[in-house]
Amino acid sequence: MKSSANEYAELKYFATICSITLAVVLTAIKAVAAFLTGSLSILSSLVDGLSDIVSSLISMIAVKYSDKPFTQQHRYGYGKAEAVSALMQAAFIVGSAGFILYDGIYRFIHPVQIKETALGIAVMIISLLLTCALVLFQRYVIRVTKSKAIAADSLHYVVDILSNSSVIISLVVVRYLNWEWFDIITAILIAIYLIYNAWELTLEALEEITDKELNTEVKDNIISIIQSVDGILGYHDLRTRVSGNHWFAEVHLEFDGHKSLFETHSLSDEAENKIIAIYPQLQLIVHQDPYGLQEDRIDHVIQDK
Repeated sequence: MKSSANEYAELKYFATICSITLAVVLTAIKAVAAFLTGSLSILSSLVDGLSDIVSSLISMIAVKYSDKPFTQQHRYGYGKAEAVSALMQAAFIVGSAGFILYDGIYRFIHPVQIKETALGIAVMIISLLLTCALVLFQRYVIRVTKSKAIAADSLHYVVDILSNSSVIISLVVVRYLNWEWFDIITAILIAIYLIYNAWELTLEALEEITDKELNTEVKDNIISIIQSVDGILGYHDLRTRVSGNHWFAEVHLEFDGHKSLFETHSLSDEAENKIIAIYPQLQLIVHQDPYGLQEDRIDHVIQDK
């Protein structure tokens, strides 16, 4: 039995609460560790943690806003709030990375001694284990709800897993080989990786905001269903878009021009019901045309391009 929209919303909201709680806890213990050790790699992880708190708060607001019901003035809903939040989160990631890069260059010029590496290693191992648990839960929520905001939020913590692991390696190297420059290199590499992930996140959010089509597999399935209904002689001008958890599609179906409106409407409903049964998050608008009608079509414009 499929979960209701309210259950999806509650699950997403709970995921954001877990995310914020963990971010606050980890930031607090990393702040202590960074102060006691002087490690730039721990400090870079701390700065990323502060960014996670802000990003998770943005996600929580976006999730609540995007799940608002349709209104008179917003008949397509508020789903794109999640994509907007992803752009904001990307900006925070880039800002965090810039701070780390600046501090890394500064420390090359003015070296800082790293102390209490054992404490730093212990803190980062705890952070790593807790972050892994959160990401596993977020992946479940994303799989169930298809939330862009949770996906964007989860990306921060996937990066945290990599950065926490690299920080642990860095501290081990500093502790046993006394290569303090390795700590700076690790922090700079984390910053570069953060910028790369922010770029990927930005592109994905922009695709939704600019109404990119659903993937080819989904569109091919919709076309196959349409073609499987006896009495539908053709189709044209199929176009789709995504807004948060909602999918929207429009299509013109072609029928024998001698059939009554009642008959063509019944056939349209048959196709629509089959499509919605597979994609319940899809809202489909169908226009009925007589087969063989010559007219200007979106398909012609796209093909001409």
